[in-house]
Amino acid sequence: MYIWERPDWPHFEWEETTLRPKLDAVRLLQGRLVGRTEAASDHADLDVEMDALIQNAIRTSEIEGEFLDAGSVRSSVARQLGLEQAGVSGRTTPESESLVAILLEATHEPDQPITLNQLCQWQSMLFPEGPGPFLKIRVGELRGDQPMQVVSGRLDRPKVHFEAPPRIGLEAALDTFIEWFNDPPSDLDAVLRAGIAHLWLITLHPFDDGNGRITRAVTDRALAQAERKSVRFYALSAAIMARRNSYYDILERTQSSDLDITRWLSWFLDTLEEALQQALLRVDRVLVKARFWQHHSTTVLNERQIKVLNRLLDTAGEEFEQGINARKYQSLTKTSKATATRDLADLLDKGCLDRLPGGGRSTRYTLPLERNRKE
Repeated sequence: MYIWERPDWPHFEWEETTLRPKLDAVRLLQGRLVGRTEAASDHADLDVEMDALIQNAIRTSEIEGEFLDAGSVRSSVARQLGLEQAGVSGRTTPESESLVAILLEATHEPDQPITLNQLCQWQSMLFPEGPGPFLKIRVGELRGDQPMQVVSGRLDRPKVHFEAPPRIGLEAALDTFIEWFNDPPSDLDAVLRAGIAHLWLITLHPFDDGNGRITRAVTDRALAQAERKSVRFYALSAAIMARRNSYYDILERTQSSDLDITRWLSWFLDTLEEALQQALLRVDRVLVKARFWQHHSTTVLNERQIKVLNRLLDTAGEEFEQGINARKYQSLTKTSKATATRDLADLLDKGCLDRLPGGGRSTRYTLPLERNRKE
């Protein structure tokens, strides 16, 4: 029996005492993230928002096995955030433009109620050039009368993971969901509401295709409402993608169980906590980069040196955990070994890099971030 076949559907139950510690952890991280971003400059805020939006757009598609061009997504985000003048603009695609528009509308207008027409419009925006000649799906309208199943495996031996409610009554079921979403119970925790909304809408599976991406957009709106902030500094879809297998597993187990959704909400809160922790790391990265360039605002550097320093700052040392050497510098800047060695020595003299222990051909350098923090 699927969850939607239960007599009391959709009256969900959960164990508040089990979830309370996870909710407290999420609230703490939300507060830390808000505090950290409020202390940052407007430019730093835009950098963090842009990074989160790029990650959300790429990963929400990747969860469904669709891969967007990262450069096109970045250009769409830059254009729609008004950053073209900053030299970030470039080639976009209809798919990246539409998806970024959905994500921005979902979060930048959090006080707007959702409607069935809006959900259908968002679904149609996922297919800006139509369904294509090989996809027999409805665009901009609810799914057809045939059973909607989530299936994997071979064509001759398919495994049915889930079957959505029948098409008859789908409009009424969506009306119930939308009414609840727009006017939730006053005693319902706003973060738990986001997790419930996610499970409820993905279970209804209202469209032939695009249900996951639409559901995650609605979840982002619920979280924006919970935080009373329209700017997104974290990417929930990126955290879900990192747990993609367990995401589908917990959905399947929950949708095939009773109305106690404690395990689903526990998974949701853990994933949200991970998204917030990653956002804090990104904010720290942006702030470190801003402090570094403020410290070296009068340091004369060439374009090669600036490029390499930004690469080191943007990866927070992850890509160069063992430091950078002359050969890697050559590869990044497409220059000669002599020029690379000279540039690195100059960066060391100007305090932009520190030399790691060792020497000779194995000489490696790293950013003096700890020293900059103290200063």
